[in-house]
Amino acid sequence: MMRYGFTTGSCAAAAAKAAAYMLLTGKQKEEITIETPKKIPYRARLLDIRRREEKVSCAVEKDGGDDPDVTTGVLIYAEVSYGSSIRNQTIEIDGGLGIGRVTKPGLDQPVGNAAINHVPREMIEQEVRQVCRLTDYKGGLKVLIYAPEGLKVAAQTYNPRLGITGGISILGTSGIVEPMSSQAILDTIKVELNQRRAEGYDYVVVSPGNYGIDFMKKAYGYDLDRSVKCSNFIGETIDMAASMGFKRLLLAGHVGKMIKVAGGIMNTHSREADCRMELLAAFAVREGAQAHEARRIMECAVTEEAIRILADSKKLTLVMDYAVKRICYYLEKRGKEKLQIECILYTNEFGELAKSKGAKEWFTLLAQEAAQQI
Repeated sequence: MMRYGFTTGSCAAAAAKAAAYMLLTGKQKEEITIETPKKIPYRARLLDIRRREEKVSCAVEKDGGDDPDVTTGVLIYAEVSYGSSIRNQTIEIDGGLGIGRVTKPGLDQPVGNAAINHVPREMIEQEVRQVCRLTDYKGGLKVLIYAPEGLKVAAQTYNPRLGITGGISILGTSGIVEPMSSQAILDTIKVELNQRRAEGYDYVVVSPGNYGIDFMKKAYGYDLDRSVKCSNFIGETIDMAASMGFKRLLLAGHVGKMIKVAGGIMNTHSREADCRMELLAAFAVREGAQAHEARRIMECAVTEEAIRILADSKKLTLVMDYAVKRICYYLEKRGKEKLQIECILYTNEFGELAKSKGAKEWFTLLAQEAAQQI
């Protein structure tokens, strides 16, 4: 069994909680425990503790478990201080040395902010507020997250390409790092498909992940947790579904991954291929976009930024409708026409971007299935 690790977000939250505790109680702390969003507790050992009257800092070493991660072994520091200009009961979070700064739009944080994503920010604030309640502290605190090795390590990540300069990002939505064993993921996909088929269904919803889960619930009343998660392995999932005798398949996913399929790419991991902007720019030109608009799309770091350009140029619907047609073409080709395949593209910001002709019928079908299970 492969060992899971903990995200940079968990490390930052643990270090911040410990530093706040030592600052507000005056007591030394060698270990600290936080609860991750996944509800798995993280007990972290504290390193390089530095205590002063007005501020305390400490570090937690990033442990990625058995997942190959360039940030494994990096020390994630948190410095907690009173800060004379901070209002009462305010927790101010920022990044320091080795933490990247956002310079392009379309990322989790706005331009100018430290690249500390919203879930880690929530984790940090939650843990620090817990200490404030414990110590009955009503004032404000400043939390500075930093990583002295961050600038060097960031060169091995996608941060420079994404427009995040000066260091690494503090990331994580679940708080834990699950090992990315390709075979383990494929085995899990196979098990989930087998279970579905054994229950007597000849149709299945497939999704790369839970990104957009709120949109799918709101727009269609469908919980992506019920779908088969294919991760980046879209082609292999189609192969397995066809071989197991499924007749119909709905692929619902965020445009960031799905647009690659419109170019015939069946493994959407960034190390396998990344032609998102090239495809979006080419499709835009096909639909009459000007050269300067295509050039702007090519310069985008993330798909949401390109989607905004397409929306501003009134080409979004045309481009997305064509993208869906290309996606279905390649999916049906991969399925050797054994499967009737439909597709939905969306983003959290824009909601539904496009869907294939038969996709709408799926939600009547899925609603009927859900009613039978009540």
